[in-house]
Amino acid sequence: MTLPAEAIWTLLAAVRARRPLVHNITNFVVMNNSANALLALGASPAMIHSSDEVEDFVAISQAVVINIGTLYSEQIAACKLAAAKARAVGVPWILDPVGAGATPYRRAAAGALARLEPSVIRGNGSEIITLAEQTQAGSGRGVDSSHRSEAALGAARQLAMDTRAVVAITGAVDYVTDGHRVAAIENGHPLMTRVTGLGCSATAVIGAFLAVERDPFAATVAGLAVFGVAGEIAATGSAGPGTLQVALLDALYALEETTFVKACRCRTIAP
Repeated sequence: MTLPAEAIWTLLAAVRARRPLVHNITNFVVMNNSANALLALGASPAMIHSSDEVEDFVAISQAVVINIGTLYSEQIAACKLAAAKARAVGVPWILDPVGAGATPYRRAAAGALARLEPSVIRGNGSEIITLAEQTQAGSGRGVDSSHRSEAALGAARQLAMDTRAVVAITGAVDYVTDGHRVAAIENGHPLMTRVTGLGCSATAVIGAFLAVERDPFAATVAGLAVFGVAGEIAATGSAGPGTLQVALLDALYALEETTFVKACRCRTIAP
């Protein structure tokens, strides 16, 4: 196992104890979901989008989450300002290149942000392949993934090497790589794909772990493992995606060490 479940739990305890301020520039569809996921986890979310104040807010935050789901000119300007400020003051930040392959504009925006030294990049298989410039512009399927996470692993390794970021591919199995190490997280539930924006919420959760863990690889593995285990718990007894969405918040809030350690399925993949 690349990161023992007990070590992941220690990081979750740190999030709950420190309540880190996580600054989110995210899309309108998921803003409420991501804020509530962070609150349930134990972090303190802020949704600050204006170019007039994002730099000041980055400076008082412990982590920054940038999500390009509902992209428009003012938002991308704010994203670039926030990313540059985070780099300048040493605040870790994570990029979620939602729908990176859908249009040339979106592809260019995602690429520009990836060059601003994110600590972590998280996307589905298609988004990671697109961002690694291994598909033609415009050939992606919006925010849906047409590539299994395994198929994007080579692209993720290359993207990690090119950007010096940890890259996470989420899917039926989640993969995390820094270009050398690779971890697989086998938690989660198929019902989670029926709720919009849960990938975005996972990105926000990783942001909370980045706030308490200096190693972005460990923080990313921890965030995905905790989110995946909570998803499994939530799916048990949920009648459908509506109840899952509510149950997931409860599961993040009420997650206990014994339950997590028993359910966590992380493993190392040989280079």
